[in-house]
Amino acid sequence: MSPPLALYVHIPWCVKKCPYCDFNSHGLRAAMPEREYVAALLADLDGDLADFGEAMHGREISSVFFGGGTPSLFAPASIAAILDGASARIPFARECEITLETNPGTVEHGRFDGYLKAGVNRISFGVQSFDDDKLRALGRIHSSSEAGSAVKLAQDAGFDNINLDLMYALPRQTLDGALGDIEHAIALQPAHISHYQLTLEPGTPFARRPPPPLPDHDAAWDMQEACQARLAQAGYSQYEVSAYAQPGRRCRHNLNYWEFGDYLGIGAGAHAKLTDAHAVHRRWKTRSPVAYLQNAHTPRRIGGDETVGAEQLPFEFMLNALRLNEGVGMDTFHAYTGLRAESISAPLQQARDKGWLTGDADRLQATPLGRRFLNDLIEVFLPIGPKHSHA
Repeated sequence: MSPPLALYVHIPWCVKKCPYCDFNSHGLRAAMPEREYVAALLADLDGDLADFGEAMHGREISSVFFGGGTPSLFAPASIAAILDGASARIPFARECEITLETNPGTVEHGRFDGYLKAGVNRISFGVQSFDDDKLRALGRIHSSSEAGSAVKLAQDAGFDNINLDLMYALPRQTLDGALGDIEHAIALQPAHISHYQLTLEPGTPFARRPPPPLPDHDAAWDMQEACQARLAQAGYSQYEVSAYAQPGRRCRHNLNYWEFGDYLGIGAGAHAKLTDAHAVHRRWKTRSPVAYLQNAHTPRRIGGDETVGAEQLPFEFMLNALRLNEGVGMDTFHAYTGLRAESISAPLQQARDKGWLTGDADRLQATPLGRRFLNDLIEVFLPIGPKHSHA
């Protein structure tokens, strides 16, 4: 059985790169080559569909995600051209979820109507905080009032499937401050809230020059627990470490990642994972937007290819699947990796002995203790000895 198939579209430009961001994003220094990039994306997709023909047979796209960077810098007509071109090449499912990431500081009045007409049916706002002091500390270009106005503009345009990204454990943030952000978000009534801790990623300006004092581990944990409780009280059910949704509004695209589904990735630095009858393959595109544009019609658009070795598959699967509160069925593990439960009996027993996994033999699900020590739990499934894969 083939896993579901999604499409990720990377648009690498933003107005200003935030100091905590480690994504492949680039602050604008000149006009975006918007038309050329749309053509490059579709040429990139053509190349992938030709290369992965066996893995594409009889499949359809279940979700599309425009990430970045700031994809809302592209005009609705460009988003429509990408969606129309992609759906002409590979069929989209009838109820395909199509998400566009946007920064509240880059939206223009009236554009949401255009995105809706283009086919986008879910908007994700990178709000991060409703405290203007915290937004400045994070290097964000929008204000709290602009964030609220942008969400209302999208709702007025007809979007009812909206996600808000929020961070906690921000510089000098208190528990009351973290809960205040949650209250602001709940008041806007989005369908989905992503709530995650600020981390200092290697290679970012924040890692080189840490911001003013961050809450310690215990304070951050208190924030997480209090915000989880408030979100639950407001009807947002936690289904993944950082994801909370109203009933029926879980993010299908991210669920596909977490459940080890397949995805095509087009755009500078985009990643793909495809399963065929023989193996699981990964592919990533060249990161530089300039190099990507120059080579989009050639194999040089590809930054690398890798076949995931059988000994690495359990770790790859658990890396995301165990982030889900409900876990995944053992039947899914077998169907998507080709491996049987016996192949991971030793790490399974080790994790259960530590109280990190439930005792359900038919389900891979972290206990509350396992979720608290999630990185340690996932590392139990690392292969012993060197990794074996070929580029």
